[in-house]
Amino acid sequence: MKLRINPRVMLVASMLIFGTIAPFKRGIGVSSGELALYRAVMGAALLALFLLVTRQPIPIKKLKKEALLLLLSGAAMGVNWILLFEAIDRTSASLATLSYYFAPTLVTLACPILFRERLSVKQMICFVMSTLGIVLITGTAGGSKGTDLQGVLFGLGAAVFYATVILLNKYIKNVQGLHRTFLQFLSAIVVLIPYVAATGGVTLGALDCSGWINLLILGLFHTGFAYCLYFSSLKELPGQEAAILSYVDPLVAVMISTFLEEPLSPVQWAGGALILGFAVWNEIPSKKK
Repeated sequence: MKLRINPRVMLVASMLIFGTIAPFKRGIGVSSGELALYRAVMGAALLALFLLVTRQPIPIKKLKKEALLLLLSGAAMGVNWILLFEAIDRTSASLATLSYYFAPTLVTLACPILFRERLSVKQMICFVMSTLGIVLITGTAGGSKGTDLQGVLFGLGAAVFYATVILLNKYIKNVQGLHRTFLQFLSAIVVLIPYVAATGGVTLGALDCSGWINLLILGLFHTGFAYCLYFSSLKELPGQEAAILSYVDPLVAVMISTFLEEPLSPVQWAGGALILGFAVWNEIPSKKK
C-alpha cells in the first residue's frame, strides 16, 4: 500500500525546516558565497536522486526555449542565498527573515508593470502598509554592534533577488516543479563556481566536525529534502492556500530568534506584524460580488 502524506502537512513541514536555517548557517565557518555553492550542489544531488527514484525524467526537448530563463533564475537564486546568509550573519534571524519576506510585496508592485495586471486598492494598501513595516524595522535597526541595519539591508537585497526568481518563473511555462528547481540549482552552481573561485576559493579544510554536520544538515535537509516536500505539496494545493501557509517560515524564524535571545523591540514587532499581516491579507482572494 502506497503511503500518501497530506500535502498541507508536507508544505507546513517544509516551512518549519526553512524557518530553522539561521542557527545551522551560523555554525558553518565558510563565506556566504561558498555556502550558497555547497547548498546548490547538495540540493541538486538530492533532487536528482529523488527524480531518479520516482522516475520523473527531465523534459530535455522543452528546455531549449527556456534555457536562458532557467540560467538567469538560477543565478538570481544563488545571489539571493548569498545575501540572505549575509543578513543572518549581521542581524537576528527574525529581522533577516522579516526583511526577506518583503519579496511578495515587491512582486505585487512589479506585476502591473511586467504583466499589465491591474493593481487593486487592496494590493495598494498592502504595499503601503508592508513598506511601513520595513520602515519601522529599518528605522530602529541599530543593534549593539551597529550591524542590524546592515543585516536588514542585506535581507532586503535578498528579497529583491527572491522576487526576481518569482517573476522569472512566471515566464517559464514548459518546465515545472522539481524539474525547474533542479535545473535552477544547476544554473546556480554554474554561476557560483567562478564567484567562489574569485572571492577566496574553497575553505572546507578549515571546518571542524560541528561545521561539517551543520553543512550537511543545511545542504541535504534544509535544501534537498525541504524542496522535495515543498514542490510535492504544491502540486495538490490551491495557490492562495500554499502562499498563506508559506508564512509559517518567518513565524518560526521569529520564534527561533527569540529562543536564541535575539528579541525584537516593540517597534520592530509592530513592523514585522505589518509585513506579515498585510502580506497574508494580500494572498487571501477577495469575495466576488
